[in-house]
Amino acid sequence: MRGRSGEMHVNIIHDHRQLKVYQKAFSLSMKIYELSKTFPKEELYSLTDQIRRSSRSVCSNIVEAFRRRIYPRSFASKLNESEAEAAESQNWLDFALECKFINPEIHCSCRKAYDEIIGMLVNMRRSANKWGLK
Repeated sequence: MRGRSGEMHVNIIHDHRQLKVYQKAFSLSMKIYELSKTFPKEELYSLTDQIRRSSRSVCSNIVEAFRRRIYPRSFASKLNESEAEAAESQNWLDFALECKFINPEIHCSCRKAYDEIIGMLVNMRRSANKWGLK
């Protein structure tokens, strides 16, 4: 990107919190945490625990990937794990919908958000070499 004087400006990301994909995943994880508080107590050690773990793992794997970007294959592998955790979270959302713990609008909204996150992760993984530290 060029500034007014013609010089190049590069947005350098120094911290995982600056990544849009991390911000989206973290926000969605917090939304799921709040939603899961309304799940029945008998689901505490199954659905509630599982959906919280998988949604948080999306974020955690992004953080690990960011710190491993010096090794493109390791970076891509962690992004792939994050993608898998996002898909798992979608699966738990499907169960929550079928069990009538969440309404169809919330389900649709969360699934779409995970679709966006997965797309962002796939794009990052495909360009893993560009993310490497020099």
